[in-house]
Amino acid sequence: MISFFSHIDRSVFLYLNGLHCDFLDPIMFWASKVLIWIPLFAFLFFLVIRTFHWKTIVIVLSAAILILISDQLSNLSKSSFERLRPSHDSSLVSEIHTVNDYKGGEFGFYSAHASNNFAIAVFLVLLFRKKYRFLPVLLFSWALLMSYTRIYLGVHYPGDILAGMLIGSCLGYVFGKITLNLI
Repeated sequence: MISFFSHIDRSVFLYLNGLHCDFLDPIMFWASKVLIWIPLFAFLFFLVIRTFHWKTIVIVLSAAILILISDQLSNLSKSSFERLRPSHDSSLVSEIHTVNDYKGGEFGFYSAHASNNFAIAVFLVLLFRKKYRFLPVLLFSWALLMSYTRIYLGVHYPGDILAGMLIGSCLGYVFGKITLNLI
């Protein structure tokens, strides 16, 4: 059964990674970097301050702990499962598209990018669910783009992304509910 899912994961990865085009290479490469998103983070921080005033401290601390836990769980998972990234799998290297020779770390299950971005997206959607109706579309589009870049760049299988999305969403939901009770 595991080999069946592994085969599907690999096939879907090769299909999605094969959809690349030269024009998108630099866009996808830079879209996966945190620094490029500083304007979005500043905008979200502005919304938090505008909406929650002094309670912003609790929200920022909760978000920082959320990202720390999400990221470290991903690292623990990678070192526990030791599933090679596609970019480090010698049987795939000749078939995949990478950008700027970026290969990521050796192991990839599960994606910290997907987990962290979905964690913060769900967290913020819960906090702002009644105030800013445009935010779910913005935040989930951003999280999906960040997650897809990992497949495009050849460093994660779709299963790595889906697991990261699920775990991050669960963490974001729990932290969102806790934070709402604190503020």
